[in-house]
Amino acid sequence: MTQTSDTLLRLQDVSKRFGKKAALDHISLEIAPGRMVGLLGSNGSGKSTLIKLINGLLVPSSGQIFICGQAPGPETKAIVSYLPERTYLPDTVRVKGLLSFFRDFYTDFDAAKAEEMLQKLDIDPSSPLKTLSKGTREKVQLIMVMSRRARVYILDEPIAGVDPAARDYILKTIIQDYSEDASILLSTHLIADVEQLLDDVIFLKDGQIILSSSVEEIRDTRHQSVDSYFREVFSCSQN
Repeated sequence: MTQTSDTLLRLQDVSKRFGKKAALDHISLEIAPGRMVGLLGSNGSGKSTLIKLINGLLVPSSGQIFICGQAPGPETKAIVSYLPERTYLPDTVRVKGLLSFFRDFYTDFDAAKAEEMLQKLDIDPSSPLKTLSKGTREKVQLIMVMSRRARVYILDEPIAGVDPAARDYILKTIIQDYSEDASILLSTHLIADVEQLLDDVIFLKDGQIILSSSVEEIRDTRHQSVDSYFREVFSCSQN
């Protein structure tokens, strides 16, 4: 299959096995520029495995992955900005040290944008990470990731550890200065909180895609929110 210019991310018949267990089973999908896509599924559905494959942290057992026409590797790390579910930042570093690291390591990092977002959240750049709450550390990490001018953003549970009062700002941060030639793949359990941001959704269960649809289509044909339809589909699939 030929990679087209209007596809940022393509998975072609991708499977991943751990021993005899298939974590992903013949997954195929495409994400075009300018789309915000929700990757939705219960625990154990294969979301984390899929995200790690896209980021080159795992290698598929079969199938192919293309990011802007390239297989995951050093070249794609320069165009993919990844927010893992768990904070990976070292406690001994100060926030301003992270700014310097991201500025030096990523040529697409917008330090001014990051500093502005830190200020709006009242996060002192001179603060050591170890003095910050878990939620604030997660905010710092999200700010660093979203301050890159990447082509593909992979966000794994970006608001799971954030207090409800800050969620609106975090969600605005995600779409702020959102480039039309970039896309976001967002994995979350908090569907109702992010639904208004999403263009498309992928329902993943037992390593297989059971639904790939635009949000508009779900609302027009099902007359339901994505959150309620997700609950209906997964409730039925468990019976």
